[in-house]
Formats: sequence, C-alpha cells, structure tokens
Amino acid sequence: MEVILFIAISFAAGLSGAIVPGPMLTITISDSAKKGFITGPLVVLGHLLAEIGLIIFMMAGFSWLIGSNTATMIIGTLGGIMLVFMGYNTSKNTNNLLNDISNSGTSINRYRSVSKGLLTSISNPYFFIWWATIGWAFMFRGLEIAGFIGLIGFLMGHWSADLSWYSMVSFFSSKGSKIMTDNHFKIIMKICGAFLIILGFYFLINAQLHNLILYSHYL
Repeated sequence: MEVILFIAISFAAGLSGAIVPGPMLTITISDSAKKGFITGPLVVLGHLLAEIGLIIFMMAGFSWLIGSNTATMIIGTLGGIMLVFMGYNTSKNTNNLLNDISNSGTSINRYRSVSKGLLTSISNPYFFIWWATIGWAFMFRGLEIAGFIGLIGFLMGHWSADLSWYSMVSFFSSKGSKIMTDNHFKIIMKICGAFLIILGFYFLINAQLHNLILYSHYL
C-alpha cells in the first residue's frame, strides 16, 4: 500500500513539473500540428532517454557534480546557445502545413521528434537541477520504502506523468491542424521559436550570473 501511495505522489510531483511551460512543451505544440498525436509520446521518449542517462550518471556517484555552480554555469551556457539555435530554426520554418503533414510519417521525422525531446531536456539547466535535488530525494525515498521496487515505482509514476501530459497536449494541438491554415501555422511556429530564443537568452544570462558568483569567490 505504501508503494502504491508513493507512486501516486511521484505522479503528482512529476505532473507539477511537466505542466510548467518550457522547451519540451513548445516543441510538442509546434511539431504536433505537423506530425499529429504521435509527437507527444515520441518527444517524451527522447526525454526518458535523457533521464535514464542522467540517472545512471548520478547513481555512479556524480550527483554532487550536477548540482554544482560550475556545472550550472556550463550547462546554462551550452543549453542557452542550443535553445537559441533551435528557436531560430523553428521560427524560420518556411514549409507549409500540408507538406509537413504529408511527410510526418517518415522515420526521419519520427527520429527528429525523439531527438528534439532529448535535446530540449539536456539543454534545460533546470532539468539537471531538478534531478540533482527533488529527483534524487525521491529516488532515495523509493529505495528506503521498498528497495529496487520502490525506485521502479517512482520512475513509473514520474514517467506516467510526463507521458500523460504531453500526450494530451499533442492530441489537442494536432486536432487544431485540421482547421489551421498555413498562415496560422507559420505564426505559431514564429511564436514557439521566439519563446525558445527568449528562454535561451534567459539561461545564458543566468549562466553568466553563476559565472560572476564563481569569480567573486576567488577574489
């Protein structure tokens, strides 16, 4: 019973993080109009691959490194640059909606949805901060409750939240494509691209602030 309750709590905690607007949400909305409902699960798959890699890294004894000021500064700088680049490419999308939908079933486009989920995860500094603090605490709590089963319970709850939320977002975004014109589509792409660019610059500015803090410690 305690494990079931822990899974429910993990789902709620994961959902509270998933619904916060960020790069993954922007990519899911913009791509769902082109590729349909499958975009959400594919983006989440890329996100899960990033999380699995990070969990392995943390359990290998490097959790202290992820939450350090130096790591935050480096991740924020590289992530900010990547988000600005992705935002620029998104806003400059010149394809029309009909062409994008007709090409949405190709394996290349599906691969891109997975890779975008991966890239938007590792380019977001808060992704690492969340796992170095809240995620790490939940993992240990799961191990305390029921060992490996508790850990799996946490991951099931957390990943179910991501999959549920982004699948729902993808579903409603894809439904909009049936009444969306090319002009509407291009406006949405520009808005999504602008949001990613702003977010990228926000991360870059925060990274430089961390850099100033680090520098001040050596003075």
